[in-house]
Amino acid sequence: MRRNAWLFVAISLLSCFGSTAMSLVAGIWILDLTGSTGLAALAGLCVYAPVLAGPWLGGLLDRAPRRPLVIATNLALATVLLSLLAVRGPGQTWLILAVSCAYGVSYVLIDAGETALLPAALPPTELANVNGWRSSAQEGMKLVAPLAGAGLYAWHGGHAVVVLSAAMPVLVAALYPAVRLTRTPTEPPAARARGFRAGIAALSAQRATRVSVALAAVSIAMSGFTTAAGYAVVTIDLGLPTTFLGVLLSAQGVGSVLGGLVVGRLIARWGPVTVGGAGTTLFAASCLVRCLPWWPGTPAASVLAGVGLPWALVAAVTAVQTHTPAAMLGRVSGTANTAMFGPVALAIPLGSAAVHLGGRPTLVAAAALCLVCVLALARRRAVPPAGRAGAGPDAARGWDADGARSPARLRSHG
Repeated sequence: MRRNAWLFVAISLLSCFGSTAMSLVAGIWILDLTGSTGLAALAGLCVYAPVLAGPWLGGLLDRAPRRPLVIATNLALATVLLSLLAVRGPGQTWLILAVSCAYGVSYVLIDAGETALLPAALPPTELANVNGWRSSAQEGMKLVAPLAGAGLYAWHGGHAVVVLSAAMPVLVAALYPAVRLTRTPTEPPAARARGFRAGIAALSAQRATRVSVALAAVSIAMSGFTTAAGYAVVTIDLGLPTTFLGVLLSAQGVGSVLGGLVVGRLIARWGPVTVGGAGTTLFAASCLVRCLPWWPGTPAASVLAGVGLPWALVAAVTAVQTHTPAAMLGRVSGTANTAMFGPVALAIPLGSAAVHLGGRPTLVAAAALCLVCVLALARRRAVPPAGRAGAGPDAARGWDADGARSPARLRSHG
């Protein structure tokens, strides 16, 4: 199983490198071709928008063989990327935007596909660790890939970045056949008939998935809500140069790498609900520390945010994997992605408007909302119905109905 774990980490490294490099260069390329910052920003929106179709796209993974579909998606993405070699001037800007949309669709399918394939390739006790390692690998690539992509673009132009980025999904497709799957889920006809509504019902049925995904959604939304406030605090309140924002981005990346390395052990000990709450609390603390009139507090706050956000996200993904029927993992994963990343589309413009009241009030409001959500969800601790405690697939995986480790599992782990 360790072989499968390292294969998935390698897949995450390659996927994140190619996608991050190309996503950055797409905006730069459009800006150079057209001089329009609006069109450059639209490329990012095209990549992000398909996440709203997560429940429907995830449903495809439950209706077709998952590994072949993920492989085909990677190969199709490589082909679509190579179409950008036809870009020669402003008249082909539409092609970059179309490819950005295709990239967004592939993100949803591939991410949901990997989430659904992991439980078929790894024992339940390894899922949290591997999810954490994958998170660290992705965050590490986010530090390296933008520099590599921008440097290659400056050296040889957009076509060179296209070729490099297209090679990454081909390599990923080549790695997938080496993954050894231990089981192939089959979907009952009733679930197939209900479509994506079955995914929504499955996501909300278990407290562990419901609460963990909600905590991740709040944390991620508030990270978008506070983006403009973070800029304002650094440049206006503290009077630091805009280049200092690069230091903060690096500090957050370091925190994310470190947080991903330890989150698996924490989830194994305390369960996804507790770790998700801790991650959301850490992000709230980072917002409050950022309010301090002391510049060293801002990198420290970035490290806290870098640790907290992956904790919340990895806890939610692990909860979905361990509390969802295997045959429905595709649509439930897609629905969870929509729930976690969809709200940020509204949170970013709201945060941009709220920052006119000041950076620090916006940060305090975000921290308060995170803490209120953690306390509210913690107080609504559900009691398992009679006759269900310790039974069913969750108990077999070692989790109780609240998403914490069962006593037997705790004893077995020392």
